Formats: sequence, structure tokens, C-alpha cells
Amino acid sequence: MGSSKPRGRKLLAKKKQEQFEPAPVISEETYNENDRQEDTSNPQMFYGVLDREELEYFKQAESTLTIDAFESPEEKQHFVTSIIEEAKGKELKLVTSQICSKLMERILLECDDIQLKQLFQVFNGMFYGMACHKYASHVLETLLVRATALVEKELLTPSFDEVTKDDGVVLASMENMFLYMLNELKPHMKEMINHQYASHTLRLVILILSSKVLPSSTQNNSTLRSKKSKIARKMIELKDNDDFNKVYQTPESFKIQLREMLTQLYREFTNNATSRSEISLTLVSKFREYCVDKVASPVIQLIIQVEGIFDRDRSFWRLIFNTTEEKDPKEESFVEYLLSDPVGSHFLQNVTSFGRIKYVERLYNLYMKDRIVKLVKRDTTAAFVIQSLLKHLKSTQVKEILDALIPELSMLLNSNMDFGTAIINASDKNDNYLREEVIEQLIKKYYPSESESKNILESCLQLSSSTLGNTRDDWPTAEERRRSLFLEQLIDYDDKFLNITIESMLALPEERLLQMCYHGVFSHVVEHVLQTTRVEIIKRRLLLNVLCKDAVNLSCNAYGSHIMDKLWEFTSKLTLYKERIANALNADAGKVKNSTYGRQVWKNWNLELFVRKRFDWKRLIKEQDAALFPDSKPLQPKRPRDKETKDEPRKQFKHR
Repeated sequence: MGSSKPRGRKLLAKKKQEQFEPAPVISEETYNENDRQEDTSNPQMFYGVLDREELEYFKQAESTLTIDAFESPEEKQHFVTSIIEEAKGKELKLVTSQICSKLMERILLECDDIQLKQLFQVFNGMFYGMACHKYASHVLETLLVRATALVEKELLTPSFDEVTKDDGVVLASMENMFLYMLNELKPHMKEMINHQYASHTLRLVILILSSKVLPSSTQNNSTLRSKKSKIARKMIELKDNDDFNKVYQTPESFKIQLREMLTQLYREFTNNATSRSEISLTLVSKFREYCVDKVASPVIQLIIQVEGIFDRDRSFWRLIFNTTEEKDPKEESFVEYLLSDPVGSHFLQNVTSFGRIKYVERLYNLYMKDRIVKLVKRDTTAAFVIQSLLKHLKSTQVKEILDALIPELSMLLNSNMDFGTAIINASDKNDNYLREEVIEQLIKKYYPSESESKNILESCLQLSSSTLGNTRDDWPTAEERRRSLFLEQLIDYDDKFLNITIESMLALPEERLLQMCYHGVFSHVVEHVLQTTRVEIIKRRLLLNVLCKDAVNLSCNAYGSHIMDKLWEFTSKLTLYKERIANALNADAGKVKNSTYGRQVWKNWNLELFVRKRFDWKRLIKEQDAALFPDSKPLQPKRPRDKETKDEPRKQFKHR
């Protein structure tokens, strides 16, 4: 009988028993050496797993940090220090654990500068492996953002090194540590570009080296993390600290490293070609594949954005697109693919936003100018590219696009409401070019004169099919939010849209209008309409007749309370309505004051003054009216009648 082969579970049990040796403290002298450390990182390397007792301890520590019930910052810092001590030798096991990687992120967000450097040292030689790991890459991104903040701190504080010591050994500057890490990543950059996890790390490194904003990891428009990662961080309440969403000053060495990195990447993609003519069509075609790759495309976009810092010729742009004034069949085919592909159109939209204007104009003139309307009618791909062109082309080209699109605007809005925003902004930016035609087309779309049941709230917000007034308490949808923002923009754009929105509100049943006031999205439209100086006094009265009926409940609601705050000014010159609302709130003062939102309304309406010093409250109203309507004539007070001079002609009362 042959010898038995080792089973997988035995190997796993053996690896569990292995203890990872802590990394040695690296001094400043070590970091200043010019010799590059031999790369030992491996994206497939197994760092071991925690045993059951260790896992339970770190899970409990993560829960304690999440609750954040510490009595003082000192107590919290002491707890963080104890976790770091307990984690020594196990750091790589922690960062590659689905559960404990979140703990390491929390530790990095809370640790002090010396602890940050110590943790940075621990991962020395393993940065590439971490960047390629599903969970460790998130920890690495948090580490790099905090390290960048420390680089700026040291840069602006020359004496900072005097306190960065570890057991008497002066630690290297954060700048040198960062450069040491870059030496480890440089040989792997081409592989990182289209790696599912490492590409995010590479994008962050480029942002740091080019002194761009380091985005938050939870915001919807963040480029730092994937959509799933941002949702996960929100669910576990893992919030960024103040180091995120900022631009940092960086040393000149970072710009040098950025130039070296991009130069090296360019050589790898072009097989060390020294001129554009030496680059084969095969190499160009392969690089264009990266531009439409779902993972690699954002990295290429960022490279094109920052290469202009040191490269006036824009080498990567010229690798993708030609710069001659003639059409190229292969380039034309590639641009056509970009305009019809979701990833490709996003790529073209972004690169035209920060490309050199003469290069962008060339693409527009050769491949898009003669078919603007056809491109916009495509399902949301090419339309986004045209929106970008409206923002960044010169005035002459923008007017050409507006001339082509405005006659078709009412039809284009059927498939892409955002296009209305782009055209409005482009018209405003170019001296209100064709403004009346834009308004005419928008009214034709949302408030057609030939329709008997015209209502902009229905045509634009689609109230009948929305979450308004449903019995399931559904959350407002993203589509509802988008439509509401567009209607608010129309209201700001011209008084015609303000007036037809008010007419549409008044045409609704009162119950329906009040439901809008309690809706998480549509309440903003109601609030936006309450613009005192733009709304005629008759229409103000008609709206107040409805809104006054539910003043108390509105005041105690998260959304309605904002409307009540707006009504303080909206009732200017309408003292009767202002007093009616104040009396209603005062009559149910207990309910209003017991509500968090109601208390704020009570304060904003100065109701303590109304209750205790009515005369002062009325004087405050007169001052407000005078401030909002400075040109209006004050009301003439009546002269008291004298019984003895009853039959005498009345004299004109004069103000002193």
C-alpha cells in the first residue's frame, strides 16, 4: 500500500499553528538606501488564520469600537493601543480576514502618528499582495489615505521627526516610507491596472502622487471603492475620519515618482518605442482594449487626467487617439464603439472632460458633429458624451450643438431628462443663447396648452405612479429624486415654471398637496415653490389656505417642518395668515414642544415672543416685511374719530 497523501484539512490545521513573525523596526537609514528590496509579495500568498480564541477577542474588540461608548478620548486611545499590542505578529492574518479586516480599518482610523508608522512597517514587502486581496486592499486604502495626511503634516512641520521614535530608534519619515512602498508596487503596475482589487489601490496611489482629492469611501460619487464596498461600509457604520475627502500638499519627490511610474507604464504598453510611428497597430489595439475594460478603464481615465502635469505631449492620449486632421478608419471604428458601449461612453465622457481642447475638438469635428441628434437619441450611451461636450467645448461648437438639439428637446426628454439640465446650463453659460426656444420646448413637453388635464407635477414628477400616498410606506426612489431636482431647476430657471407649478399644486386635491409636504422627495418641490418675492400675493394666499390647515402636524414632521420654516417669510405682508399659524401652534403648544422638529419650528417662528410680548412680535413682523419689500408703501394708520368734529371734513393724517 502506497504512502498516503497529505489531506487539505491537515495542511490547514498545520498553517493555523504557524505564527507570523512581526516585521522588524525599519530605521530612517534603512529607508534612505538606494537598493530596492527584493520583492517577496505574492497576490496568492496565504498569511494564516486566527485560532478560535483570537478570533473571538478581535470580534469583541471590533464591537466595542463600533459602539464607541468610551467615557473619554484617552480611554479610547488606551483601548486602541491594547488592541495593537495584542495584534502584533497577527496583522496580516487580521487584514485578510473578512471579519477582522474591518477592525484593522477602525484601528487605522483611530491610531496616533507613531502607531500608524509602526503598522505601515509591518506591511513592508507585502503591499502588492495586500492590494490584490479582497479584504486587505480595503485596509491598505485606508492606510494610504492616513499616511498621506501624515506626509503633509511632516512636510509642514520640519521638527516633526523629533517625536517619531520607537524605543529610541528614530523612525523614517512618512515620505520615505511611502517611496519605499512605491518601489515595491512599480514592477506590478501593469498587472494592477486590470486587477479586480489592486486597480482601486493603484487609482488611489495616482491620486495621492498627483495631489488630487482623496475621495470618501462612503459617498455615492466616490471613486475610491466599488459600489458594493460603499454599501457594506455604510451598513457596518464604518465612517471615514477627517483625513478623507481632502487635497494634501505632497513633496516634489511624489511628482517625480508619478512621472517615473507613468513613463514606465507607457514603455510597457509600447514595447519601449521611442516615437509614435514605431508603435504598431497591434499595440494600439491592445491598449484600446484596456480603455473599454470594466476594471481597467477608470485607471486609464485617471492616467489621462494627470499626465498633463509633466507631459505636454499627452502620450497616453496620443496612444489612444490620433492628432492629425484626417479621419482614420480604425480610430473611427473605435470611437463608434465608445459611443455605443456603456463602459466606452463613460470613458469618452470623462476623457473629453479633461483632455486638451484641441484634441477634443478634433474628435467632435471628425466623428460627431454631423450626427449630434442621432447620437443623443441613443439609449443613454452617446448622450452622456454630448453632455460632456456641452460643458467643455468652445462657445462656437456649443452653439452648433444647441442649434441642432433645441428643436428636438421636448422629444429628447422622453428618454433622458438629464439632457434638459445640460442644455439649460449650456444656454446660460453662453449668454442665454436660444433661451426662449428652450423655455418653449420645455413647456411644450411638461405643460402643453392643447391638453385639458395639463399638470407639470404629473408630467414631470409622475405623481400617479410614484410612492406618494401609498400604504406600503415605500422609500422614495432615485428616479423620483432625479425628477424632483429637475423640476426645482426649472422653477429657478424662469418664473413661468414657478407659476405653472403653483397652478398645478392648486389643481390637486388638498389632501394630495398635503401628502407632498410629508414626502421625503416631493416636499422639497413644495419648499422650493415658497419663494416670497417671486410669487404673487394672490397665489400666496391660495397656497396658504391649504397649508395653514395642517400647521401643527407639519411642524412635527421631519419634512413638513422645513416647509413651516419657509412659511415664516412666505407670509410676509400677510399678517392675518401669520397670526393664524402662530395661534394654531400656540393652541397645541404641548404637541409642538414635545417634538424635536416642532421645537425648531417654535423657535424659528419666535413663538415665545408671540406668547409673552405680542407687541414685540408684531414689530418683528413689520421689520421683516420692510426688509423683504423695501419699495412697498407702509399702510396708513387710521385717524381716531372725534365725536365733536364728526361732521367736519376729515384732514389728511401726516407721519412725522
